[in-house]
Amino acid sequence: MAACKTVKSVAAAALAVPLLLAGCATTTPYQPMKNGQGYGDQRIESNRYRVSFSGNSSTPRETVENYLLFRAAELTLQNGYDYFVMSGTDTEAQTRYQQNVSAFGGYGWYSRYAFDSVAVGSSYPITEYQAQAYVTLYKGKRPAEVTDAFDARQVRDNLGPLVKYAEKR
Repeated sequence: MAACKTVKSVAAAALAVPLLLAGCATTTPYQPMKNGQGYGDQRIESNRYRVSFSGNSSTPRETVENYLLFRAAELTLQNGYDYFVMSGTDTEAQTRYQQNVSAFGGYGWYSRYAFDSVAVGSSYPITEYQAQAYVTLYKGKRPAEVTDAFDARQVRDNLGPLVKYAEKR
């Protein structure tokens, strides 16, 4: 009976390790694309860009989408425009499963019974989000009737406090 309790304790510990390790990861900072994470943009026309942001498994969907909007606002202002319209906006979730297997065995001091080895396995999902959009830049006041138009200064000012930049080395 003691062996069963120990096996259950070890199994619970083996299942908890991936969760503890996941807690150590940090969200993708707002940065140019680096190792597949961060923002990217490509000029399509003089006033049109394809913009994307890719996060790691610790970056929530909302953060990825906020950083995409923030990058669109930055591009708009950097190029001398005032507002932008996003089209073809898409957020993709890529999920993979991490497998963990722990094996232990032998003859324990806690039991008079010997056992070979026991394998304890677990699987947990890892999801990473990537958002992209086509962004068209415009000058002047944002027209009220265009509901998918964003005032670049307001987006920058409202989302700016939420942005976590990469640490400078």
